[in-house]
Amino acid sequence: MNEPTITLVGHLAAPPRLRTTAAGVCVADFRVAATPRRHDKGTGEWGDGETLWFTVTAWRALAEHCAASLGKGDKVVVTGRLTVRSWRGDDGVERSGLEVDAASVGLDLSRGRAAFVRTPPLSMTEPPPSGEPDEPQAYDEEPAGEPGLVAV
Repeated sequence: MNEPTITLVGHLAAPPRLRTTAAGVCVADFRVAATPRRHDKGTGEWGDGETLWFTVTAWRALAEHCAASLGKGDKVVVTGRLTVRSWRGDDGVERSGLEVDAASVGLDLSRGRAAFVRTPPLSMTEPPPSGEPDEPQAYDEEPAGEPGLVAV
């Protein structure tokens, strides 16, 4: 299936909100504002275009990394599946919004530096803790410790 994929660059409106679903899956939601700059050839002036707002959702380890690494105002680069969601507001007006199901999120390094801290994958050969079934653990599960990017 071909799904629309988007890469957007913008600023976080607020820190990511991390929560856990009833099934125990971590999910982080945050809003990204992208405002294009336009040059008016007639006046020679630069100006802001209309701001586009995106609701970004990250799942599992990516959600935890976003919550630990991103803050209000950070300039981010987000890649993921684009959808348009429609709903009826409290005032009865039909509304729509742009949503991105994030595949990857990173800080835009054009305005600063960051140090990457890799979280080691769980070993497929480690014995499980006592009392748990003898199943290998998935690589996308988060090990203990501080995940994500750390600003320098």
